[in-house]
Amino acid sequence: MLVIPANDNGIGKALAVIKRGGIVAHPTETCYGFACDLTNPDAVEKLALLKKRPKNQPVSSLFASIAEAKKWVEWNDKAEDLAKKYLPGPLTLILPAKKGAGKSDVIYRYIESLGSVGIRVSSHPVAMKLAERAGVPLSTTSANLHGKPEPYSAEEILEQFRDQELQPDLILDGGALQKVPPSTVISVFGGRVAVVRQGGIQVP
Repeated sequence: MLVIPANDNGIGKALAVIKRGGIVAHPTETCYGFACDLTNPDAVEKLALLKKRPKNQPVSSLFASIAEAKKWVEWNDKAEDLAKKYLPGPLTLILPAKKGAGKSDVIYRYIESLGSVGIRVSSHPVAMKLAERAGVPLSTTSANLHGKPEPYSAEEILEQFRDQELQPDLILDGGALQKVPPSTVISVFGGRVAVVRQGGIQVP
């Protein structure tokens, strides 16, 4: 497992890893997260195996902007209000997947199978640069083994995966992060807003 600084050079190397189907750990405005190419089914399967999580458990998608996210989901007025108020930031919006959002007018298998997409637009500069330069939706899930604590430093990731057969391909080391609550997760379907997980953002 390679650990490199989370600078421009490191981000370039991380993007090369993601492009070839690898998994990169990186800092976010909450904890460290795992990024992979969500349009690559093999990378998504590898992510599930790496984290030892159920394959059908949803993974949120990291986008460079709200405009990019809208290409993949059925947007609505409720989502627009929440996005304007809280994004970029630690908020995940779950919305119905837009049919035909993938290349050649065919939605990618992973997103199609879920029927919904968790939208993240990060306020952390490293996560923002990864999303902007990747050109595809990235996974954004905490960089821990399923059921283990979220990591707030590269050292915590190394410790969790020290004895694991499957390892992350690369860690972008952005230093120790302040321990804060996870993102607030809100489902916005059919005009109804439901809080799935209450995090750092308090949504009335």
